[in-house]
Amino acid sequence: MGTTSKKISVILTLSWCLISQAQGTLKDYKRANAVDSLFKNKISNTPKEFHWVGNEYVWYSNNILKGKEFLLVDAKQQKQSQAFDHNRLAQSLAKVLGKEVNAKDLPIENLEFDKNLSKLTFTSDAFKFSYNLNTNELTKTGDYIKPPKKDRYWGGNFDELGNKPVGSPDSLHVAFIKNYNLYIKDKKTNTETQLSYDGSKGFYYSSYLQWSPNSKEIMAYKVRPGEEHKIYFVESSPSDQFQPKLQTRDYLKPGDQLPFKSPQLFVIASKKHIQIATDLFQQQYDVSGFEWKDDNSALTFEYNQRGHQVYRVLEVNATTGKVKTIIEETSPTFVEYSGKRYRYDIKKSNEIIWASERDGWNHLYLYDALTGKVKNQITKGNWPIREVLKIDEEKKQIYFTASGLDNDQDPYLLHFCRIDFNGKNFTRLTTENGNHKVTFSPDCKYYVDQYSRVDVAPITVLKSIETQKIIVEMQKADISALQKTGWTAPEVFTAKGRDGKTDIWGVIVRPTNFDPNRKYPIIEYIYAGPQDSFVPKNFQPYYWAMTSLAELGFIVVQIDGMGTSNRSKAFHDVCWKNLKDGGFPDRKLWMKAASAKYPYMNIDKVGIHGTSAGGQNAGAALVFNSDFYDVAVASCGCHDNRMDKMWWNEQWMGYPIGPEYEACSNTANAAQLKGNLMLILGELDDNVDPASTMQFANALIKANKNFELVTVPGMGHSAGGDFGERKRRDYFVQHLLGVIPPSWEEIYN
Repeated sequence: MGTTSKKISVILTLSWCLISQAQGTLKDYKRANAVDSLFKNKISNTPKEFHWVGNEYVWYSNNILKGKEFLLVDAKQQKQSQAFDHNRLAQSLAKVLGKEVNAKDLPIENLEFDKNLSKLTFTSDAFKFSYNLNTNELTKTGDYIKPPKKDRYWGGNFDELGNKPVGSPDSLHVAFIKNYNLYIKDKKTNTETQLSYDGSKGFYYSSYLQWSPNSKEIMAYKVRPGEEHKIYFVESSPSDQFQPKLQTRDYLKPGDQLPFKSPQLFVIASKKHIQIATDLFQQQYDVSGFEWKDDNSALTFEYNQRGHQVYRVLEVNATTGKVKTIIEETSPTFVEYSGKRYRYDIKKSNEIIWASERDGWNHLYLYDALTGKVKNQITKGNWPIREVLKIDEEKKQIYFTASGLDNDQDPYLLHFCRIDFNGKNFTRLTTENGNHKVTFSPDCKYYVDQYSRVDVAPITVLKSIETQKIIVEMQKADISALQKTGWTAPEVFTAKGRDGKTDIWGVIVRPTNFDPNRKYPIIEYIYAGPQDSFVPKNFQPYYWAMTSLAELGFIVVQIDGMGTSNRSKAFHDVCWKNLKDGGFPDRKLWMKAASAKYPYMNIDKVGIHGTSAGGQNAGAALVFNSDFYDVAVASCGCHDNRMDKMWWNEQWMGYPIGPEYEACSNTANAAQLKGNLMLILGELDDNVDPASTMQFANALIKANKNFELVTVPGMGHSAGGDFGERKRRDYFVQHLLGVIPPSWEEIYN
């Protein structure tokens, strides 16, 4: 290297050091800590919930700076006003409570109007109140008692074996399990009758029982138990004792043997046992949703084949026990039962509304429930159904959300629509460029539509279903106080993906003291789990994993690459048996395009962090993509998909376990790792087996790789809590900015 070149090199190095020293400082840390609080309560006119009174009135609580107001909208008269006199109610409440009450921030909760809009009921200061809106009379009606939490498990009475007796619809019998077999008892005579004789400890009858509507038959199923698989944790620092505790959880992993369910039919009068052939549901992941037809002729259930490439709706003839297929969904990759399955039975017309991605997009189909034939495709186009909201059987209409309807909008933005069963009269209820949330009146004649984007504050309007036009402009968010803090909105950014055609969408978050003359390392916040898409679409002032981190002197981005959901089936299928892909080819191109547009984004200094599946992704960034990423912080990652929960991993990685599992494993490929890696782990993580992270660490040690391991006592499945957040910040500051972080005593005291 010549003298001139050396001088240039030294000058560039010094320049970089000077720039770096202006970031990751104590002042930056202090600002990062304060920014969440700084942005709080700086936005007004962004109501969250809307409550209909009858079909023509809707009330809501509207947030104003340092308070709230209650407003009432008259849909028929198309006007909005205060829901009641706030000053009068404040005065009345102050007298009863014996203390000052602020009319601009009334301390009332659980507010309800009566149907005539003449009376309010609410709670305040642990008391229940009634308020007459005509006479302004306030009455204390009692103490407020919080409703008890609902039991998450079974309620009611159980027999001596822990089984739940199930009464017949005609109330003459109860069915129950005893000695692994099915019994019924006559409720008048208490006579017990044994219906099955083939149950045993190794193949027993379950207490899940389904009577036919006329009480003449009953369905029960036998269960052949699956494999027991437990994971173990040592709780090092329990709060109630000095010595550690060993904890266990039942936890099935990919490849484990599952229970086998074998439905059986019994005729009550003759005590006849009708056995059902299992040919059409032999390779079970699960069978579920047993339901009798109203005419007692048959029952239906759903079969999810292990490996998730076949999904069937099956019907069992109640007289013969013969099984036939009503609907069969197949895919060479996966049928996404966990996120896109939808079925609605229209019993009056013997029809079924069914969701499928068979044409490459998630759409609805109308089936003849008797023949199993498709009558018509209901929705169609290069966009996906996101959620079915309501089926109106009388009008034969479907209300649903969809995305990707507009070429000039973000394809993830939710829009509300309606269509007829026959696929005609498709109606857009929302069109504005934003992510929509709608609250319908009970009769679906009106709806409140609130929409926003990450770069557009919420707008709330009342619309008419008939015209889809705005009839009342309810609220427009005011963010002027927020903007005075130095806040700026994230930027929505798009770039072409690996195919050169598909737009990849993400956001860019900059610090409040952003200076385009500086160089900013890039940090990607990643979660590439195939079950959804993850880049935020709604307006909010603060994003936990990005906003504070940016304040330290970084540009923070989040991207949805190929392999995630809510686009086309082909977009999604990239993940199939290929979770190591993580959309990384698209992510790299996206960041390169962003840095080409914004030279202050330093594409030569890129970090990444994520939690859970995002932790696996962050680890994979340095194992499989160290050509691009320099620093990673991976929290509670499933670093080998054979170590994680069965349902999630077999959905995307397939069954039986093949070589793809090892090919996608951070652990098996740990020797490839380059760059600076921090692993964060909660010792009591019962979502992702902690051994997954420990095995990755072990493989890195064996490969002579340097890394940091942070284990948080008592912590479950998380990014590490406050301690993990501090460690993560310091790691990026040290390895991306080249700065020694300030001491924690200086930062957090």
